Amino acid sequence: MLTTLATGDVLFIDEIHRLPRAVEEYLYGAMEDFKLVIMLDKGANARSVPLELAPFTLVGATTREGLLSAPFRARFGVQERIDLYASADLASIASEAARRLGLQLDQEAALMLAQRSRGTPRLVLRLVRRVRDHVQVAGAATADARLTAEALERLGLDERGLMLQDRRLLEVLARAGLNGTGLKAIAVALGEDERTIEDVHEPYLIREGLIARTPRGRVLTAAGAELAGMQAAEGALPLEP
Repeated sequence: MLTTLATGDVLFIDEIHRLPRAVEEYLYGAMEDFKLVIMLDKGANARSVPLELAPFTLVGATTREGLLSAPFRARFGVQERIDLYASADLASIASEAARRLGLQLDQEAALMLAQRSRGTPRLVLRLVRRVRDHVQVAGAATADARLTAEALERLGLDERGLMLQDRRLLEVLARAGLNGTGLKAIAVALGEDERTIEDVHEPYLIREGLIARTPRGRVLTAAGAELAGMQAAEGALPLEP
């Protein structure tokens, strides 16, 4: 792939942290000197063949920068961090996705989808498809706020963008109080894999200020405790002991 690039081409590698270390090392020379060194044979007969590459730009995307080796990460001249999308931008994305699906989505419904998509375009696109399904089953012509809210309720997604498993996690921590709860205990209580809790549920709950990691384990913040109390008052089903 590198040898077929033309001058000025852009090579984009998504989830670049998954590259094997051997591939990273091949890229060192390509990134620094636009040269690719191919090793032929082994042992005493080993020889290297340098290949000249056209000047190109390498762009890598990752949500786990710490998994990149330090020498590889240092070779990127520009390192940017992409913030979460604003609700107005996500609403525009939802409206455009609905148009491509042949769905009439009013502005209030688009904003509702945006506010519950955790700042992530991928999630808002998924929600638009599920709203489309719900509107078709309902036999309606337009996805208004009422139908959109019904579709999101069926998906278990509340007004804060919390999923059912997120709310169950808050309930587990509410029962533990200030004592804190370890990740393994939470995983057992939820019947969920520890990595899923760490990678899927916890980041959003921490970002929203609902839970915190402490030396005692995971604990609810004041906002999280208030939300857990509201859920109990509204009749949310408690976890089985």
